[in-house]
Amino acid sequence: MTDLVTRVAPPRAAALRRAAPALLGYVAVRALGLLVLAVWTAARGKSAYTLLTARWDALWYTRVAELGYGYEVRLPNGDVHSNLAFFPLLPWLERLLHAVAPLSYASAGFCVSLVASLAAAWGIFAVAERVYDRRAGVCAVLLWAALPVGIVQSMAYSESLFTALAAWALYAVLTGRWPAAGALAALAGLTRPVGIAVVAAVWAAGVVSFVHRRSSPDARGARAGGRAPSPLQDARRERVGSPDGAPETPRAPAVAPATPVASVVLGMVLAPLGAAGYVLWVGHRTGKGPLGYLDVQAGWRNGFDGGAAFARFVAGRFQTVPGAFAGAAIITGVALVLWLYAVCVRQRQPLPLLVYAGAVTALALCASSYFGSKPRLLLPAFPLLLPLALALARSRTSRAVLVVAGAAALSAGYGAFWLNGTGPP
Repeated sequence: MTDLVTRVAPPRAAALRRAAPALLGYVAVRALGLLVLAVWTAARGKSAYTLLTARWDALWYTRVAELGYGYEVRLPNGDVHSNLAFFPLLPWLERLLHAVAPLSYASAGFCVSLVASLAAAWGIFAVAERVYDRRAGVCAVLLWAALPVGIVQSMAYSESLFTALAAWALYAVLTGRWPAAGALAALAGLTRPVGIAVVAAVWAAGVVSFVHRRSSPDARGARAGGRAPSPLQDARRERVGSPDGAPETPRAPAVAPATPVASVVLGMVLAPLGAAGYVLWVGHRTGKGPLGYLDVQAGWRNGFDGGAAFARFVAGRFQTVPGAFAGAAIITGVALVLWLYAVCVRQRQPLPLLVYAGAVTALALCASSYFGSKPRLLLPAFPLLLPLALALARSRTSRAVLVVAGAAALSAGYGAFWLNGTGPP
């Protein structure tokens, strides 16, 4: 899981050209989703733009952008919903765009999400291409765009911004750009609480880099004056069962540790600054010390209980026949997520991707947050899609097109249905 392959990253212009098919496909899938949403909401006498920019969490973000922190709602049951629960990077960008362009805060949030979703798609392509190949990278982006909850990528929410920062942070780790990885991880930590997953990925890769340096038989030669060869430079790709000439799968691609120790240390130091800084600021603001942010989350009935509340919620679905079908669907979905993660491990994805995807999945499934939002919380866990992307890349082009087209159509329909429901996504 730590044998890795080093490839020189292509120049930015060339990289964009390589990513162009993925980005164009992404735009097409998301445009279909927005078109279906517009038609659906118009038929119901609603505004698709309002659903995307001015409901649920989007309202909380725009209030932070416009009025700052300090707003809260006290519910009849005693719960306190404070806007301190929402991390600041998206509101900061909304405020900045509102200041420089004739846009409302809500419209600014929508624009940020659209641009960030493209950046996320490019980052996912870059990671998947490095781990596998270009075709798998295109398939990974299309699958991410066509997720059932893909409509969230076009909302004034923070998922697209976070996924963009996370994907590029992981790519920076895989290519040995440690200061960039640390800076991007810090920004991800200012975007969502799950930013700690990016921090964990950077730290895990850094620790492995240090361990390898100390245990490498060439380390003594490097300390004596020569430069130890990267453990990635001698790694080679091996075919993982492709008798029909399918694309090769890297035995274990990824991180390029042949960088100065100071660079690795700098990346690891930078990585937690965003999340830690905001959490400590909230603790100071509330007067409750370093754990003050946990109290804010508790006011929203959010917390980490190992999945106990989620399990009780699912069990409660089986009290009625219609609910039993919903409960069975939820269990099937969770089983699919866990199976995909097991496949990622079996295929020996790079350690940073495994740590990141595992942390995002654990935080989504084991938190006592609003249960209807759990599919959305899994949206940034794009490494889970890489096994499916690889399988799709190995299939015939006609079959891959049919699969993506069908998934895009289902995603568009489900997204319109979901946003026109009563509860928040």
